[in-house]
Amino acid sequence: MESRDAEARVRVIRALLARQVLSSQRDGELFRLARRHADTLRAWFEAETGWRLIVEAETVRLLTSYIPTGPTAEAIAQRHPARARRGDPPFTRRRYVLLCLALAVLERSDPQTSLGQLADDLVLAARQPGLETIEFTLGTRAERSDLVAAIRILLEYGVLDRVAGDEDAYVASGGDALYDVDRRMLATMLSTKHSPGMVAGSLGPSPSIGDIEAALQKPPPAYTDEESNRRLRHAVSHRLLCDPVVYYDELPDDERLYLTNQRVPLTSRLAAATGLVPELRAEGVAMVDPEDQLTDVRMPDQGTDGHATLLLAEHLALVGAATIASLRSVMRRLAKDNASFWRKTTRDTGAENDLVNDALERLVGLGLVRVIGEGSNGAVEPLPALRRFAVTAPTIRDRKVR
Repeated sequence: MESRDAEARVRVIRALLARQVLSSQRDGELFRLARRHADTLRAWFEAETGWRLIVEAETVRLLTSYIPTGPTAEAIAQRHPARARRGDPPFTRRRYVLLCLALAVLERSDPQTSLGQLADDLVLAARQPGLETIEFTLGTRAERSDLVAAIRILLEYGVLDRVAGDEDAYVASGGDALYDVDRRMLATMLSTKHSPGMVAGSLGPSPSIGDIEAALQKPPPAYTDEESNRRLRHAVSHRLLCDPVVYYDELPDDERLYLTNQRVPLTSRLAAATGLVPELRAEGVAMVDPEDQLTDVRMPDQGTDGHATLLLAEHLALVGAATIASLRSVMRRLAKDNASFWRKTTRDTGAENDLVNDALERLVGLGLVRVIGEGSNGAVEPLPALRRFAVTAPTIRDRKVR
C-alpha cells in the first residue's frame, strides 16, 4: 500500500512540475490523487523547494518561482518561451504584454465575459503610458492570433472556462467566445514573494525587467543558520528541477558549497519524489528524466531536425570548439549522407544554415553548448554535459577459452 501511495505521489509531482495546474475536469485521476495526498505533497514542496501548493475544490495549483542566474541558466531560459499549445509559435514580447494586460483587465471584469469584450478592454488598456511600443488595435489577423495565444494560456491555467464559441473563429474575424472567469485561479497567477505595489516605489523611474523580477522575488532577511540553510536548499533545488544541467563553476559560492556537500542526499530526495535520475559529474549535476516527459525540448528527438541536432552534438563532442561556418560545412555533408532519411528541402542551397541554427538553439536550450558571437564568424563552445553524446570506437576484448 505504501509503495502504491509513493508511486501516486511521484505521478502527481511530475504532473505539477510539467504544468503547475491540475483540474478536476481535465486531469480526473491525477487531480483525485493530488487531493488525496495533499498534505504530504504540500509538506514536500515546502521542505524541498519552498513552493506553495494550493488545493481547491476544482483545481490544484503549484506556485513556482525561479530566477535563472549564470550564463548557461540565462541562455536556457531565453530559449524556452511560453507556447499556447505544443507546436504553436513561441510567445513574443507582445504576447507576454497582452497576457499581463488580460490578467489586469480580468481583475475588473464581470464573472462572465466574451472574447470580443475582453479584446475591446485590452485595446484601451494598451494605451496606458509606458506601453507606447506595443501596438494593439485588433486590425490584423496577427494581432488577433496574439490575443488568442494569451487566452489559451489562461484556459490552460483554468483562469477562463469556455462556455460557448471558438477562438479560431475569432481569429478569422467574425466569431466570438464566451467565458466564465475563475477569480480564485486568477488570484494565483502572480507567483511572487511581494506584490508589485509594495516594490514599485523602490525601483526608480525606469527599472529593468531584471530589477523588477529580483525585487518581486527578494526573500526577507534570514536571521538564523537554519533559515539560511533552508534557503540554500530551496535555491539549489530550484536549479536542479528547472534547468536541464547545473554547472558548479556558474553557481554563487554559497550555493556551490552547499551542493558540493549535500549533492548525494539532496539529489536522492529529489529523485525519489520525481522519478528523475541524478547524474553526478565533476563539473556539475543533471537530473535526467528517463521517461522524457518533463521537457519541451527532447534530445535526441525524432524527425530531420532532431537527427541533425544529435549528429551535430556528436561532432562537437568529438572535435571541441568550432565556428558556425565550419558547422555549416559539416551539416551540408550530413545532409548529403542522410539524403534518403531527411526531408528533401535539406538539400536546397543554404538549407544548412537553418539546420545549424535550429540545432544550436536546441543545444543551447539544454545547456550543452555556448554560442559566442553571431553569423558565420560566431563560435560554438561545447559544455561538459555534451560529452554524454560522444561516440567512441567500441572496445573488443578477446574471449578467454575455458
